[in-house]
Amino acid sequence: MPLKILFVSAEVAPFAKVGGLADVAGALPKALRKLGHDVRVVMPAYQKLEAEGRAGKLNARPGGMIVNMGAGPIPAGIYESVLPGSDVPVYFVAQHNLYDRPNVYGYNDDAYRFAFLGRAAFEVCHALGWRPDVLHAHDWHTASAVFWLATAGQADDRYRGIPSIFTIHNLAHQGLTSWDINRYLGVITHGLIEEPPGAVNLMARGIYHATMINTVSPTYAREIMTVEGGWGLQNLLRFRHFDVHGILNGVDYEVWNPETDKNLARNFNADTLEARAENKRALQEKLGLPQRPEVPLIGMVTRLDAQKGMEIMGHPLHLLMNGGAGEAQFVVVGTGAQPYEDMFRHLASYHKDKFRAVLAYAPELAPLVYGGSDIFVMPSLFEPCGLGQLISMRYGAVPVVRATGGLADTVRDGVTGFSFNDYSAEAFWHALQRAIYIYNVDKESWRAIQRNGLTSDFSWRTSALGYQQLYEWAISRMRGW
Repeated sequence: MPLKILFVSAEVAPFAKVGGLADVAGALPKALRKLGHDVRVVMPAYQKLEAEGRAGKLNARPGGMIVNMGAGPIPAGIYESVLPGSDVPVYFVAQHNLYDRPNVYGYNDDAYRFAFLGRAAFEVCHALGWRPDVLHAHDWHTASAVFWLATAGQADDRYRGIPSIFTIHNLAHQGLTSWDINRYLGVITHGLIEEPPGAVNLMARGIYHATMINTVSPTYAREIMTVEGGWGLQNLLRFRHFDVHGILNGVDYEVWNPETDKNLARNFNADTLEARAENKRALQEKLGLPQRPEVPLIGMVTRLDAQKGMEIMGHPLHLLMNGGAGEAQFVVVGTGAQPYEDMFRHLASYHKDKFRAVLAYAPELAPLVYGGSDIFVMPSLFEPCGLGQLISMRYGAVPVVRATGGLADTVRDGVTGFSFNDYSAEAFWHALQRAIYIYNVDKESWRAIQRNGLTSDFSWRTSALGYQQLYEWAISRMRGW
């Protein structure tokens, strides 16, 4: 039976993107729509979107809306568009004082900005004359929608009985804020053990009040219930463990398609893998590396952050560049913390004929790294799902990953890539050595690993079917079935 799904997110690609959340929010609704569901996306109208709305590039809904917050009524506008390549409507909440700013995050009043979004999403539904069957909220930014719906919202006939799904993309970011946020939302509630006195943890509130909870991979769903991975919320998650599920993110195959990607020097598929060699040559030429087809080229496209394994990168790269596993080249693309940028900058200056560091946001170069590298590395400290390893397999670059979170669920050691367990430079180095050894001495096995990865199904349709099941369970729960 087709469902009406209210999908609320702080960022949605391509309209506003900071991290992987935007990719999910931009792709999953389209996959759900293809299954026949009526999905409507709500997000803020940030400065760029506000400007487009004023310039007439977005449709403005006449009359806007009034959002009744605990602090009083707040007027807001509604702009409309659709997700590219689909008919999925996107509604932008325009509130000049809260969202007409250049950045998505990073402001002292972020908790209040996103609390307003959670409440405004329901007023958008009212303005449309549309009642959702289920609410789907993402991370702490939209936990207020779950929180309000389960408390004050139950006194509103328009929304009473609507179940909610709360998706945890990264438990480390929790939205800790003042107790005053309850008054702002118009909610009367009790404190949680996970909340310090006088504070509200919005991530904890989403977990506590949601009908169903999921993370973006099955392994991450287990890891967040441990002391090591729970970020202080492991006991609350254990309390809700019957309602916590793991659904892998997917890859938008319309965007990430080596057969059609215009950023590649040569398109290819599983049957024409030999054509990848031209992309390797193009990547080496573009970055000024010696064009040596026999030398393994290791690539990395990442945010330079401790989460991504930067603390165990230095020594293995030193060994790699000094011939510890034979001749090799290395390319990294990304920006982040200064110490990590300095590390890569230093290595690139010392190994001028082997190492290149593009310390910038370079989306046009990333596909060529995926399509031209022989090996792709992701030695993450933790990884809720990960997108890089999915794209690298799709583009024929064999991933070397730490077996954590979604990396453990998607990369099969010796089948679609190589993995290691211990978070240590030694374990990473040994896995990288294994990959380079197979690349150098067993071309038939290497080609089989590439082909296995390229033909693996990580499409959003598979993920959407999982979410469809979760929605149905949540609806049944609310009906008492």
